[in-house]
Amino acid sequence: MTRAWRIATVTDAARARISVARLAAACGVPTVTRTRLAAALSGQLRQCLTKGGTWLLTVESSEGTGGGPGELHVVLVPAPDGAAGERTPWTTSVPCPDPGRLSGPCPVPEETAALSEGLLGADEDTSLVLEELAAQEDLVAFHREELHQTNQGVLALHAELDAAGRAQREAFAAERRARTEAENARRRLTFLADASAALTASLNHDEILRRLPELLVPRYADGVDVWLFDHEDGRPLPADHPGAAVQAARTGRPQYAADHPGNLPGVEDRPPSALAPDRPLLCVPLLTPRRAPLGVLTLSPQGERWDPDDAVMLIELARRAGIALDNARRFEHNRDIAETLQRALLTELPSAPGVGLAARYLPATHGLNIGGDWYDAFLQRDGSLVTVIGDVTGHGLHAAVMMSQLRTALRAYAVDGDSPGRLLTRLHGYLRHLQPDLFATAVIARFHPDDRTLTWAAAGHPPPVLRLPDGEVRTLDAKPGAMLGIPLSQDIPDHTEQLAPGSTLALYTDGLVERRSQGIDPGIERLGSALASFDRAELDTDLEDAADRVLQPLLSDSERDDDVCLLLCHLRG
Repeated sequence: MTRAWRIATVTDAARARISVARLAAACGVPTVTRTRLAAALSGQLRQCLTKGGTWLLTVESSEGTGGGPGELHVVLVPAPDGAAGERTPWTTSVPCPDPGRLSGPCPVPEETAALSEGLLGADEDTSLVLEELAAQEDLVAFHREELHQTNQGVLALHAELDAAGRAQREAFAAERRARTEAENARRRLTFLADASAALTASLNHDEILRRLPELLVPRYADGVDVWLFDHEDGRPLPADHPGAAVQAARTGRPQYAADHPGNLPGVEDRPPSALAPDRPLLCVPLLTPRRAPLGVLTLSPQGERWDPDDAVMLIELARRAGIALDNARRFEHNRDIAETLQRALLTELPSAPGVGLAARYLPATHGLNIGGDWYDAFLQRDGSLVTVIGDVTGHGLHAAVMMSQLRTALRAYAVDGDSPGRLLTRLHGYLRHLQPDLFATAVIARFHPDDRTLTWAAAGHPPPVLRLPDGEVRTLDAKPGAMLGIPLSQDIPDHTEQLAPGSTLALYTDGLVERRSQGIDPGIERLGSALASFDRAELDTDLEDAADRVLQPLLSDSERDDDVCLLLCHLRG
């Protein structure tokens, strides 16, 4: 349905505007939309009247698709037969809930008074729009207040979040610092434990001095100097060392020499050293457990100064190094005493008719494993030669002294002419009675000068090895007795063996043949192989050289952690 109006005067424009507004109201166009349409149309009509000529206003309705609302289309164009000329048409559309009402009556007043009344009635829509606008303004004001309060809340929330963020960052920073400090403390403690273990693992004075710089440089120090001194009346001998080191040696307190205060716990500050004016020096005394000075450890830092916690750790390490050096000195002193005593107690081999003897004693190369192994050889009144080799449990001075007592007791028992088995049985009783906590192993072999008979007995000791004249080697492993001194009674049996001229008997201690990674059997086989490698003439002419040549292949592959005794008995032709 279409409605049209020709407009040439103001009255035509007013009548058309009123008609369009009433049609829009009849078709259910909302008040606000209807008012906007009327206002826009009024503006266009004024322009048209200003331009002059005749204009054609048409209103057309269209049904909505899919059951939706329809539309009113308003078009304002110059009339085809008017004088408006060629002008651009003006069009607009508004939603129309009930477009069918466009076909209904639309009375437009013809009289001027009625027309004016119609124009005034249009203000009702404007009033409604103004009321709705006021409501909207109230709503906007309400929402503006809500927005303001929300903004205030957001600002407060932001402030709280910012404060919480700062607190969280500070907590994270404190946690990182605590974690870093804990990690540094763990690192220092781990280093101190590892370094202490490395220093105390050795009882060699020179090795401890070598390990100290290796442990500290470059991890905790740029340079390390260890000054050890002998002392008279507790005072270090004069030496060309920094004054701070001399002061540390005299007072027993750590000193720090630099052109700035060190602020190190327990450390005294001193002026920079004339020997190293550009380097800070930390001088820590090396003290024994009795606070006697052994020397001074002087360190220079990697940077410009020391970290206080690192300095505390280094002072503790120096204390432990002093104890390790003191232990090493005591150990070496006791070791020298034990070795001297051991060698002094070993027997000078006798000259026996028809039997050549060669003996070797080698102390352990590390550890205080000295004083347990011994050998002996002596003649009895009937001309028999008694040879002995044994091993006392334990090491050091006590073992050396007990070895001497066993040797003396054995010689005393042998005066009665007892057999090797009987001698070992009596030694067993001696140990059980006088030294119940001491044990020993031994082998006694007796050579009779007339009938070439070897009588031997063993008590818990590695078996003798016999080399026959033709080079064949046998292990004399007949059933031995138990270890001497164990808490049980025993009668140790004798064993005999007929010897031919040129035979060689090897008595030895377990330090010669036993290796922790292999056991004792492979070592006994290697000893037999070494004996079998000699010619009989070599054993007849130079038994001493043969003893050295036996030791060389058996001991060249490892350090000795136990004493070694070897006694070779060669039956001449």
